[in-house]
Amino acid sequence: MNEQPFKRVFLIVMDSVGIGEAPDADKFDDVGADTLGHIAEAMGNIQLPTLEMLGLANIKDIKGLKAADQPKAHFGKMQEASNGKDTMTGHWEIMGLNITEPFQVFPEGFPDALLNELEGQIGRGFIGNKVASGTEILDELAEEHVNTGKLIVYTSADSVLQIAAHEDIVPIEELYDICEKARALTLKPEYMVGRVIARPFLGEKGAWKRTPKRHDYALKPFGRTVMNELKDGGFDSIAIGKISDIYDGEGITQTVRTTSNEDGMDKFFESMEQDFTGMSFLNLVDFDALFGHRRDPIGYGKALEEFDLRLKDVIKQLGSGDLLIITADHGNDPVHKGTDHTREFVPLLVFDPDQPNTMDLGIRPTFADIGATVADNFGVTAPEYGTSFLKQLKK
Repeated sequence: MNEQPFKRVFLIVMDSVGIGEAPDADKFDDVGADTLGHIAEAMGNIQLPTLEMLGLANIKDIKGLKAADQPKAHFGKMQEASNGKDTMTGHWEIMGLNITEPFQVFPEGFPDALLNELEGQIGRGFIGNKVASGTEILDELAEEHVNTGKLIVYTSADSVLQIAAHEDIVPIEELYDICEKARALTLKPEYMVGRVIARPFLGEKGAWKRTPKRHDYALKPFGRTVMNELKDGGFDSIAIGKISDIYDGEGITQTVRTTSNEDGMDKFFESMEQDFTGMSFLNLVDFDALFGHRRDPIGYGKALEEFDLRLKDVIKQLGSGDLLIITADHGNDPVHKGTDHTREFVPLLVFDPDQPNTMDLGIRPTFADIGATVADNFGVTAPEYGTSFLKQLKK
């Protein structure tokens, strides 16, 4: 095997596309969760020919999909080792970390002490302060915000503090400054919020619309990730979508913002046209934000079908020396109770256009096996967690 088998690694995280309850699902109140399975059942006749060809249904029985006789990709599934089921925990683990202390969540809203201190710093009050979807809370509170200038604050099942404001009422730079102050306050041990998110919007009553000027203020990873090793080793580390926000810019050589799954795929194709050596890392957030949290299995299924069509062109464009890895960061079963993420296995599909002989990669005990494999390929320092499956790809 050559010292560096693959010149370019393309990693796609289908945000929240879990593939069945994890062995410890009971600890997270997620027994019976199965994001892909329940979506397929709701759709009745889901059409995912590209993922089917790669071997998605070889990982697990999925209604309407057939296991491929000769899958085009190596296939398996991964179990989360970290203590959590949120976006940051899943992504950080993919790149080699193990999170033992989960980020704090606020199902009853944020403490008065936190919001009072922030109000004293910024001179604006707050409304909301509860768990809510981003669109529903605008329908409920945007008009009051416009009339009073008070900021809409809300959270979700994730460890996240979101602040929404109309761009004509609170200029975008002011909103960003407010969120930076909130980020500083929520670093305190009694809060330890994973992300603070600026949620600007425009419009009027009955027609509120969030704008693409969202900005995430995340914690820095608690340790060095494989992306740090790539960057410091002189390799490219391209972050597409919210990847840069999730890692707070750590280990990234190029940041590419996106506005949707479709835009994310467009930007992903642009990265495929670049002559780089390293990794292109894409997150497709719509699966989670638009359909999982909103408990919309049909919308989720249609979004998967749209992704599958674009994936067909990705496969065609990959060349010798390229490697494609497709996975997820957690589950978000759209028929499960509540609006929370779900503790599930995630799929693992690994496509090498030069390798016709594929294999079952089995059940990986940690998402960090992906990071270990990337590090192994480029000859950079391996993460403390994870086991490379690089040699298995080239048998």
